[in-house]
Amino acid sequence: MTGLREEQRGAARWLILDRPAQRNALTGELMAALSAALSRADADAEVRAICLTGSGEKAFCSGMDLAAAGGAAQAGPLAAHEVRRAYAALLAELPRLGKPVVAAVNGAVLGGGIGLLAACDLAVAAADALFGTPEVDVGLFPYMALAPLSRCIGRRAALELMLTARRIDAAEARAIGLINRAVPRAELLARAQELLDLLAQKSPSALRLGRRAFYATQDLPYEAQLEALCAQLSINALSEDTAEGVAAFLEKRKPEFKGK
Repeated sequence: MTGLREEQRGAARWLILDRPAQRNALTGELMAALSAALSRADADAEVRAICLTGSGEKAFCSGMDLAAAGGAAQAGPLAAHEVRRAYAALLAELPRLGKPVVAAVNGAVLGGGIGLLAACDLAVAAADALFGTPEVDVGLFPYMALAPLSRCIGRRAALELMLTARRIDAAEARAIGLINRAVPRAELLARAQELLDLLAQKSPSALRLGRRAFYATQDLPYEAQLEALCAQLSINALSEDTAEGVAAFLEKRKPEFKGK
């Protein structure tokens, strides 16, 4: 058992962290399964968008499984380091995908789960979800999670969460930009699916090129970023989807995008 379920719902691939008794905590096996599932979804032409969520109502992801981490530590410091590197590799993999990733936050997001959430493109959360990085309270720091988190919500907000270990509710998470919207729990799955269906209507080639350009250029100096983005626009403009989109606009009809 890897602790991951995959479901196809319309044009969206739902990836469900399925360890509710452990609050969907991450293990090396689960991270490997999630990485493989992301690659499959990215390569599948029938998939237009990806949703990441957790099983149950208590937690989206509570971070690393401390019991599993203890087992890795017993195998030696290098083995424990490799598990941590697997988490870092997962965070690095998400921006390289060619399809948008939406988080459906079904419960608490803690520790490494915050990094996973911040590495997704968009997030819809249950209004009663809680968020926090408690590592400092046990003498640690959310080292890898700070990379996507600081890019997602900015330095001040990220540092406050990480330095104080304060937990915030969905309203505050939305205010600082950690999630896009908070909805009643009963509406979470439907609202997430609405967003996924909307993304599925867009040009796959434009989303692929645009998403990758966003992440690839975000740390460039301003003028270098503009030059790189100008080149990406020229590439995008050569696609069949662009020709179809312009033709559909002029003909006042809905475009039929094929991702080419």
